[in-house]
Amino acid sequence: MASQVSAKKQQDLQLQYTTYKNTLQQIAQKIGDVEQEAEEHKLVLDTLQPLSGDRKCFRMINGVLVERTVSDVVPALQTNAEGLKKVLDDLVKQYKSKQEDLEKWKKKNNVQVVQS
Repeated sequence: MASQVSAKKQQDLQLQYTTYKNTLQQIAQKIGDVEQEAEEHKLVLDTLQPLSGDRKCFRMINGVLVERTVSDVVPALQTNAEGLKKVLDDLVKQYKSKQEDLEKWKKKNNVQVVQS
């Protein structure tokens, strides 16, 4: 009977550990996606900065390509880039918090990870 309880507890701990690791992996994936998007915004802003404000450019909005001027697009891109930076900071904080939670959980439950 004791071995069944122990096996059940071990399965529960394994499930919790897997859940923690999957959550961390998902957050890391989101961080990568946001970093890539922010880098794209930076690249476009760097390209548009030296151009005159009345020059036409095109922007994709909800899958529709629209014609705008550089002076219309640059402020919107800067706002988006700042928003992405804020989201990225929040995701990094969330990742660190989850990682700390995992470490506390490991200590609390005396869990040692064995690499196979």
